[in-house]
Amino acid sequence: MNGENMQDANGDRRGAGTASVCPDPHTLTPEAVLECLQTSRHGLAHGDAASRIGRYGRNRLPAVRPARLGTVLLAQFRSPLIYVLVAAALISALIQEWSDAAFISAVLLINALIGTTQEYSAQRAAEALKRLVTQTCRVLREGDTHEIDAETLAPGDILLLDTGERVPGDARLLSSNDLEVDESLLTGESAAVLKDAEAVCNREAFLGDRRNMVYAGTLVTRGRGVAVVVGTGLDTELGRIAEDVLGKPPAKPPLLVRMEKFTHWVALTVAVAALLMAGVALSRGLPLTEIFLLAVALAVSVIPEGLPVALTVALAIGMRRMARRHVIIRRLVAVEALGSCTLIATDKTGTLTVNQLTVRRIAFPGGAEWEVTGEGPEPDGVILTPRGMPGASEEEVLGRLCLAAVLDNEGFLGHREQGWVQHGDAVDVALLVMAHKAGVVRAESLNAFPELAAIPFESGRLFSATLNQVGNDHWAFVKGAVERLLPMCGTMATLEGDRPLDAGAIEQQALALARQGYRVLALASGRVDLEAGAVFSEEHLEGLTLLGLVGMIDPLRPEAKPAVATCRQAGIEVVMFTGDHPATAAAIARELEMIEDAGQIVSGPQLREAIEAGRLDRLTQRARVFARVDPGQKLEIVQSLQRNGHFVAVSGDGANDAPALRAAQVGVAMGQGGTDVARETASLVITDNNFSSIVAGVEEGRIAYANVRKVIFLLISTGAAELVLFLLALLTAQPLPLLAVQLLWLNLVTNGIQDVALAFEPGEGDELRRPPRSPREPIFDRLMVERVIISALTVGSVAFLLFQWLLGQGYSVEEARNGTLLLMVLFENIHVFNCRSETRSVFMLNPWRNRILLFGTVAAQLIHIGAMYTPWIRDVLGIQPVSLQHWLQLLGLALTVLLVMEIHKALYRWRHPRAR
Repeated sequence: MNGENMQDANGDRRGAGTASVCPDPHTLTPEAVLECLQTSRHGLAHGDAASRIGRYGRNRLPAVRPARLGTVLLAQFRSPLIYVLVAAALISALIQEWSDAAFISAVLLINALIGTTQEYSAQRAAEALKRLVTQTCRVLREGDTHEIDAETLAPGDILLLDTGERVPGDARLLSSNDLEVDESLLTGESAAVLKDAEAVCNREAFLGDRRNMVYAGTLVTRGRGVAVVVGTGLDTELGRIAEDVLGKPPAKPPLLVRMEKFTHWVALTVAVAALLMAGVALSRGLPLTEIFLLAVALAVSVIPEGLPVALTVALAIGMRRMARRHVIIRRLVAVEALGSCTLIATDKTGTLTVNQLTVRRIAFPGGAEWEVTGEGPEPDGVILTPRGMPGASEEEVLGRLCLAAVLDNEGFLGHREQGWVQHGDAVDVALLVMAHKAGVVRAESLNAFPELAAIPFESGRLFSATLNQVGNDHWAFVKGAVERLLPMCGTMATLEGDRPLDAGAIEQQALALARQGYRVLALASGRVDLEAGAVFSEEHLEGLTLLGLVGMIDPLRPEAKPAVATCRQAGIEVVMFTGDHPATAAAIARELEMIEDAGQIVSGPQLREAIEAGRLDRLTQRARVFARVDPGQKLEIVQSLQRNGHFVAVSGDGANDAPALRAAQVGVAMGQGGTDVARETASLVITDNNFSSIVAGVEEGRIAYANVRKVIFLLISTGAAELVLFLLALLTAQPLPLLAVQLLWLNLVTNGIQDVALAFEPGEGDELRRPPRSPREPIFDRLMVERVIISALTVGSVAFLLFQWLLGQGYSVEEARNGTLLLMVLFENIHVFNCRSETRSVFMLNPWRNRILLFGTVAAQLIHIGAMYTPWIRDVLGIQPVSLQHWLQLLGLALTVLLVMEIHKALYRWRHPRAR
């Protein structure tokens, strides 16, 4: 997308950002920020707010103007191959060969209409994904609460935040009450961040570590807060990312790069061949008119007129096939691009993982870790001991732990008609899901043990507790940080019964879980002696029993590990980005078998050092996990990987992924819950946010590229055969074997039907067992050059010998051309089946797998036979009917190309056993 297509959301005031008014607000106290912004805790006056909006601009992100239909249509003509065809059409018109010019022009128009239809429909679908900044927000103005349009938010406004609300602008917290914010959109870190208004951070603090700030587009998952707005629109972290990426052109897709090289080769071939033929013709004393006709015939024979249409159709078919596998294409050329990538750099959260905090480990005091199976918010799975399903004594301690987990809990998990429904804090929901797998349900437990009082979780205390009625006694149920619960406990629950607390052993168990990347939580319970009228408080939490530890993590999607393994099999390397702690990233990477040792994990500070020392390219050659990275570093990594020779595909859903998405050869955005900035930047959108869908897209992309090669081989080899036919005739002083209009008929009707049908070819089944093609490999590699030369020499020589023989037998030039043209049609009918595979025998490929090709080939032959019996077409083409005996003789000659190509394929398989 071009820079001129980006609308400036903030008018002409983009330079007047709030950063210059109040730099680094995370390093200042609340009062200092208020003074810096010239506002107060009572909020702005209405007039002041309006003047600030006028000064700083409205609170909205830059938008990309959708291209008009006419612009999309004209874009279809911006291709080197199209330029060559336009030149051929103009030359034909200049020498008044109107039929030639009309045929070529028709091809150009059809190609443009097909491409426009595909891309414009994809653009219209993408326009439906247009929501990022919140619609409304609550602010204090002149001391009163007002609900306003988020676009009218101004720097200095006092913002009121509550659970479930999306933050409308960057803001410095003034107060917070148990406030947690999901910042994965910006940082990629899956766990919500606990905020603290009183904190003052250092200037170099990572975005996710600025606990006194909230940022535009992030989501409040728990608690409440009051904050002063320090940035809106383009002056937010989100706005700066959007502005940085939406105005920059994307990297060229690999197919476009290869096609440009291919087109230059075609143009050079036409020019050289035209000069050679002109020289020979002049030496023979031919008039200039005949030389021009010869040049046009040559251009028509060499230039693959049907390629633009066939290429567009092949990509459009790939586009539809990808859509069935949850991959939506925003730009047609991106169909093949994903199949050409040599490395996939993927966001961890929500792509490799389910983006849902889940309990995966349970550790009872003094015992081995238990496993909790299943992922996400649905309670599908079981709890397993190291020996399998828990026995009676094990179920007892598990039941005690799960009872504490559901009683000291403010979340909700229930089944409705539409499926499982959950809401509340991510930790609470994860505990409810775990308990449900053990058969412990919150509603039933509350009925049995009613809640009497509660101590809510706060950042200062790092635990929560409830007081419940258990028979005639009062019991406390507590969950929180291990270091906070240990002083409250005197005993610990073991499989052999309650034992005196061994705090050191518990701390070691917690440390072991943390080293595996788990977020560790302790649970405890115990009877409480509460006097009548006393208020339940922390002072009553003593002499409790530590029930166990739970390890929570955002777990892998079930399909992620086999998908990564498939990538390895396909020769594609996988790199993981995450804002999580390196220990968490290491746990996920080990489970995916992405790393061999800790040296392949790189953190943000290590990256910064490598960039400053000029060692980044060396670092990225081996590193496979990048943790605690910021958006700028992601971009640096992608560019470094490209310098190392990779064609890079980047997947992501957050605004923090946008710069890397733009720089990559293939940007893959997530459709579910992803940001508009990411989707606008990417060329593909994954509708189910699943890494395995990316792998499916790779397979379909490779099929699409293989079909493009098959179509190119068909058109170039037949064009080269026509060139051989002309050269032999010219060198032996024979008349032109075929006229320009006959060549156009061959290229646009016979081949025009077959090349489109060939684009429907299904995969051969081994696409993901082959290594990716080298980014530097041209379309015309050694194998294709060999096949083109062999087939062209076979077809051209046999056709020339027939033409010469017919003339020698006394047939007129027109009759000889009629027989030669029919032979060429039959050659192309047979040769298209050679094109179905570069290495496999025709007889190993079921013709019914591509019925369109089978019926299309028959139709192409029937159309030519019909033309021989249709007066006006017959007159234009200079053809006439032939006998069945003559047709069968020509069919026998045409089978020679099948025999020769089968021999070549057999020899190739013998030289390259892996190609079998």
